[in-house]
Amino acid sequence: MTCTLSYMDVVKEVERVLWPRPLRLFTAGPVACFPEVLEAMRIQMVSHRSREYQELHRDTVMRLKVFLEAEKSVVLLIPSSGTGFMEASIRNAVSKDGKVLVTVIGEFGSRYKETVERNGRIPVVLEKPLGKPVLPEELDDALKKNPDVEAVTITYNETSTGVLNPLRELSKVAKERGKLVFVDAVSAMGAADIRVDEWKLDLVFSSSQKAFGLPPGLAMAAVSEEVFERAKSIPERGLYFDLLEIREFLEKQWSTPTTPPIPQIVGLNVILRIIERMGGREAWLRMYAERAERIRRGVLDLGLQLFAEPGYYSPTITVIYNPPGVKGPVIYEEMRKRGVEIAKGYGKVRDVTFRIGHMGYITNEDIEVLFNTLREVLAALGYKASR
Repeated sequence: MTCTLSYMDVVKEVERVLWPRPLRLFTAGPVACFPEVLEAMRIQMVSHRSREYQELHRDTVMRLKVFLEAEKSVVLLIPSSGTGFMEASIRNAVSKDGKVLVTVIGEFGSRYKETVERNGRIPVVLEKPLGKPVLPEELDDALKKNPDVEAVTITYNETSTGVLNPLRELSKVAKERGKLVFVDAVSAMGAADIRVDEWKLDLVFSSSQKAFGLPPGLAMAAVSEEVFERAKSIPERGLYFDLLEIREFLEKQWSTPTTPPIPQIVGLNVILRIIERMGGREAWLRMYAERAERIRRGVLDLGLQLFAEPGYYSPTITVIYNPPGVKGPVIYEEMRKRGVEIAKGYGKVRDVTFRIGHMGYITNEDIEVLFNTLREVLAALGYKASR
């Protein structure tokens, strides 16, 4: 049927459901998308088996390999959230009833533990007090005590506590002990330094809705040859997340076994090109580091306390103790009433913290509005800022 009528009013109806009023987003994800991404995602669809799509997929993979310094690894793009690759790491590279050393510094480390358990493997847990990172000597000691584990999982950036683990040092310890290294970089990739080849990471994964500033729906990972070799000897890898099949489609067709999220891949390609234009990977990471420092400085200027241990601050989210006598969810709701959406505390610290995400499209004006609004809200709630 050929449609001769315009139904743009329907689009406006839906837009009013999602955006009844303007909001500046400082969330933990999904985050505000870069305008260039939103514009690019309007491009009409093509077949995911066409030559044109294959060129898009190939070009995006190659650009992401450069960004992640992953020339020796295979970069995979799939329709999923990051949890898909989390499960794939266990199903594809850990033997049935095999042991995995799971490092836990918050809720997302606990999710990896649950993933290990629900896929019939055995977690050995190295857990730190909330707000603190895992230190290399602690990991080394745990591996000495558990030499039979097959892999180590590391949450690079723990969104619930605002802690960035020392990934390079932790991976070095694990590889010296002969273990596979699986990295949840969902809220880190695109904002924190990741050097896949140099740090010898075996499977590091992320999602589109975080630091790359895209809509959700696309998961990406860099996977080592050792993981694929392990997968060959492991039965029942499943259907959707069989890494060998995903790799086969990549190498034969520059596509995916199931239909890829083409608009998100278009958006990722655009972001990677923008990164190149603005001076490359180091310039992009510096932008994120400077933004994070500005947010933390603004929080401290209000006399508030950061939750994470100094020296291990996240480049993508800042977790803040509630002021005395003020509840985090109340701060969240009052900020939202004034047009700024931050994030509530999460997991075990949800009642004592609130969070400010700094991923995606955020302008200097947005940050000024954020702190002016936060100061106003705290004053209305009876907290007097120190400065």
